[in-house]
Amino acid sequence: MALKNSHMVLVLLGLFLVGLAQLSAGKESAAEKFQRQHMDTEHSTANNSQYCNLMMKARNMTTDKCKSINTFIHETQETVDAVCQEPNISCKNGQTNCHQSSSAMTLTNCVQTGSSEYPNCLY
Repeated sequence: MALKNSHMVLVLLGLFLVGLAQLSAGKESAAEKFQRQHMDTEHSTANNSQYCNLMMKARNMTTDKCKSINTFIHETQETVDAVCQEPNISCKNGQTNCHQSSSAMTLTNCVQTGSSEYPNCLY
């Protein structure tokens, strides 16, 4: 009887864990959001406007509204992670949790055109 009860507890525990995994599956961590919104190691050969229009939509930054400005980083994850090891500096907004890369990075800045409006976001 004790063996049956322990199997039942294991089954219930397993179902509970599956349920928790499903609940948390829809949540995006801060690191995952940063990856989705800013990392693109494979920079396209398209011009910046074509690239931005494609990537902003593909990365879900035009789903509920047009994100007005976004920067894509075309470096390896290791290179980006290394920037966080640099000393803190003052940010443009006055906070002090920014870091300056010790070397130049390849970036694409996407800026929404003044005439575009949701749902037809253009960059």
